Amino acid sequence: MIGSVEIYTKPDCPYCTKAKHLLNTMSIAFSEQKLSVDFTREFLMDKYPHAKSYPVVVIDGFHIGGYSQLAEKVETEFDKTTQLLNEGNI
Repeated sequence: MIGSVEIYTKPDCPYCTKAKHLLNTMSIAFSEQKLSVDFTREFLMDKYPHAKSYPVVVIDGFHIGGYSQLAEKVETEFDKTTQLLNEGNI
């Protein structure tokens, strides 16, 4: 199960939009932090120095990467849940 999700976004970022859409589609709650509204680039680089692009996705306090890593994590968790549900039908 995916825990607490926080995403750092910037305006006009297609991958930020895709990340939020994915989370909403899967009914995964998240908090969004917006560049120049909720944080500065300097703050983000100090907090997550390995972040190189947007969105910056943080799950349970750990930076996991961007949209691709989020999609992989969501797919893995979905597959695990499906497997557990199917095992109950045996």
